[in-house]
Amino acid sequence: MGADHTSKIVGTVWGLLVLNTLGSAGAKTIIPLPRSLIQMVTMGALVAAFALALAVNLRLRIRASAFVFLLTLLLVPSVISSASLESGFGALFRCARLALFVGTLWLLSRWWDGSPTFVRHHIRMYFAVLASVAAGLLISPGAAMPELYGGRLVGALWPLTPPQIGQYAAVIIGLTVLLVLGRRTDRASAAVVIVPSLVLLALTHTRTATLGLFIGLALAIGSLVLTSAAARRFFAWAVLCAAVAAVGFASALQAWFLRGQSQEGLSSLTGRAKVWDALLAAPRTTSEQLFGMGLGDKSFGGLPIDNSWLAVYNEQGLIGVSLVAAIILVLGGVALLRPPSLQRACAIFLISYCAIASYTEAGLGDASPYLLHLAVAASLLAAPAAATPLSTPEAPRLSTPEVPRRRIPRWARKSEVT
Repeated sequence: MGADHTSKIVGTVWGLLVLNTLGSAGAKTIIPLPRSLIQMVTMGALVAAFALALAVNLRLRIRASAFVFLLTLLLVPSVISSASLESGFGALFRCARLALFVGTLWLLSRWWDGSPTFVRHHIRMYFAVLASVAAGLLISPGAAMPELYGGRLVGALWPLTPPQIGQYAAVIIGLTVLLVLGRRTDRASAAVVIVPSLVLLALTHTRTATLGLFIGLALAIGSLVLTSAAARRFFAWAVLCAAVAAVGFASALQAWFLRGQSQEGLSSLTGRAKVWDALLAAPRTTSEQLFGMGLGDKSFGGLPIDNSWLAVYNEQGLIGVSLVAAIILVLGGVALLRPPSLQRACAIFLISYCAIASYTEAGLGDASPYLLHLAVAASLLAAPAAATPLSTPEAPRLSTPEVPRRRIPRWARKSEVT
């Protein structure tokens, strides 16, 4: 199988993983889509991704990865807590989904060689998702910005919430900016991705994604400042533009940030703090504290938890929280130990973005876009695969057939001198 063909299959597998993690709950779409149909599509995408990854890696060649190993360990408390069926049979189904997700990452780890290949796959796939959001906005602006969500942008063709769209836009904006600074893409191609993504991010009014984008980019570019003149110029211009915007557009930025909420609503994180307090105050047995209640829909009392750490604590217990913390710490520690490079900067951006978003978004303990972001970071931090020289087998020695001697006539022989 040729290298180009294999690369296309790997890109297809990554796209199917992205499709699987889009979810099935969100805004009402222009054409009503039954949730059962959406779940069938997303789960079918995961099965297809695993099958394709297995087909292209039949010899099961994998690379050592602390990230995927810790994810595999996370399956243990997930299965133990879900086996009690306190969360219903859906918990076991989610465990099987997580196992298939982790298995696909193991199969793809063969191609994790420290190159930005998966960064490009990531940008392409999420840009395609944002293209569907933009298409829905053009077709039906009312459905794409409903009053139910306060006029914020949602998915009108596929049920996507404003935080989801904001997350996808922020991630591909940050990665594309870093590719431009690393001279891995031209400015025209980058503008095609960055400009519409910025517009969609602004329409979502997603504070977490915006803060994650700016803080993640600041940390990533800061890691390049000492070695890249382009990074220094960009950093200086970014600081200047931020200062001008803070002075000239302070009122507009404040109105966008508040989203019409009061200071009390903002301080309570739009009601999230009440759910968090109730979750922490709920009585739990020792087993539930250690292993959790089983994989669920990341809600408590019918309300979304919207915090990765509390969601993991609720579903996978303190053991799950420890494993997720180890994932972030290991990836962050490896990134800090790497010498300055574009790959390191992209990894720092993704890790810091996921760490920031984990405070108001759930997903670090289950198959989600956040785990895909961290998987891209792990692929960037992987050591380049050592080139294996092709061993030339020793050619078998062919026995030379014995050439029959020509009979010399008696008269032509030299006479012996006696």
